[in-house]
Amino acid sequence: MGDILESEIFSFNEEGIEKIQLGDFKNFPIVYILYKKNSNKQIAYIGQTVHAKRRMQEHYKNSSRKQLEEILIVGHKKFNQSATYNIETNLINYFIADGKFSLQNKSQTASNRVHDYYQKSYYNNEIFQELWSVLKEEQLVNDDIETLKNKDVFKLSPYKELSEEQLELKERIINICEKHINDNTKFVYFVEGDAGTGKSVVLSSTFNTLQDLATEKDSTFYKSKNYLLINHSEMKKTYEKISESLPNLKKKNFLKPTSFINKIDKGSIEEADIVFVDEAHLLLSKEDNYNNFSYENQLDEIIKRSKVTVVVYDSKQVLKIKSYWNEEKIKQIKNNYQSDTFELTTQFRIQADDEIIDWMDAFVNKKILPIPEIKNTSDSSFELKFFSDAEEMYQAIQQKSKEVGLSRIVSTFDYIHKKDGEDYFIEEGTFRLPWNRTGYKDTWAEHKDTINEVGSIYTIQGFDLNYVGVILGPSISYDEKTGRLKIDTSKYKDTEAFRKRADLELHEFEKVKEEIILNSINVLMKRGVHGLYMYASDDKLNKRLNELIV
Repeated sequence: MGDILESEIFSFNEEGIEKIQLGDFKNFPIVYILYKKNSNKQIAYIGQTVHAKRRMQEHYKNSSRKQLEEILIVGHKKFNQSATYNIETNLINYFIADGKFSLQNKSQTASNRVHDYYQKSYYNNEIFQELWSVLKEEQLVNDDIETLKNKDVFKLSPYKELSEEQLELKERIINICEKHINDNTKFVYFVEGDAGTGKSVVLSSTFNTLQDLATEKDSTFYKSKNYLLINHSEMKKTYEKISESLPNLKKKNFLKPTSFINKIDKGSIEEADIVFVDEAHLLLSKEDNYNNFSYENQLDEIIKRSKVTVVVYDSKQVLKIKSYWNEEKIKQIKNNYQSDTFELTTQFRIQADDEIIDWMDAFVNKKILPIPEIKNTSDSSFELKFFSDAEEMYQAIQQKSKEVGLSRIVSTFDYIHKKDGEDYFIEEGTFRLPWNRTGYKDTWAEHKDTINEVGSIYTIQGFDLNYVGVILGPSISYDEKTGRLKIDTSKYKDTEAFRKRADLELHEFEKVKEEIILNSINVLMKRGVHGLYMYASDDKLNKRLNELIV
């Protein structure tokens, strides 16, 4: 084996396996892909080993694996087990995003956190790029790496590398589920964390492991009935897409909360053992006939229909009064059941120094602070920029989309939009684009045409962009006397978000309306991984933001 990546294809049969020992792969760690590609359903299994022949013989005895037809073995003189394990995990993530093959892989028994090792970036970049070129040449993959990196399916893959904090949370959730699945009382586990702390990634990874364990006879979770609920159509599409690539994730296990509750009530599904609730801040906290929900609040009804409920929640992402959860309501639910809480604190989405995150947090608390110095390093590279003209910001976002992909314009809900199938537009000076279009088969941000649209909190919540351009609409102004943001709730056009409820006093109702607008700003500002561009429709705020530029 030379100093370059080498690969060879063998038939996956007894004769082909025998030939493996004749090559250079005998005593080195290798990465392999077992596959069957010339069929209606293309299937693959990805692995790594230091004993290629022995491992293939083991696979050949496996009835599921035996249906596969070929083996691609990849080796390199510089391979070590840390590197091959890392490459194996990366391959699984990229194969899930690519979608050409349905994988037979189950959750690894070892934790899916790859520790740092010597020349890790070399293996992640140069070697992996070379390997991907081999896979494209053999027609085992469709898309290039950069395209796949920008896909929501890739970012939410159950095989994503977890941080120490995230891994601790995953292990705690599994342990809690194991401990309480056979209890006679309900148990609720709250996972709290700001936008970008990786809540959904942990949930995706943990749910996949749980569903794998549900197929194992010696597991506590064997034949358990588990669901992941998402009250967000765009996010639900992503989870369902992931399920197409993995053996034990099924679309039927990803439901909207009302559908889950009503299915159990009608007897079409049994009461659940374990339920994960992603984006629980979107759950209804009151009756809502429009959504066919006739109970007091969705969270209580979900808990009543499951043994263990894992709830992912961020109070700063509540966007509608009918989904308003104050601290008192959450505290009451925690007191009504056995419960525990875990808080994720590390920001993963935004590749910026803490000072930039602090500036954003201050802004959504109506404070406009001086712009901190941006120290771009190898670990963080972020651009915070203000525009006096919306069209100019749009041109800048278009340029970023050409350079790095997945860059979009989004706006607060300060512009008219009706669900009548017609197009509605945001107009700011010479800027004019359709906005809040829905109904795409793919998620909004990934559709190529949406570079020429404006997204809303409902099309982008929960997702990443490389660069985000945020239009702050007329409801967000600037008070020159106090030097703070001024919110005019009467100018906000999301009428559904402000629908009155009887259990809120008038003064509290007005306070919550302002809180919802500030939450929407928080959601939009924290979408960009590498950059946040901002334009304010209000003249006073526009002037003040552009004065911050040194």
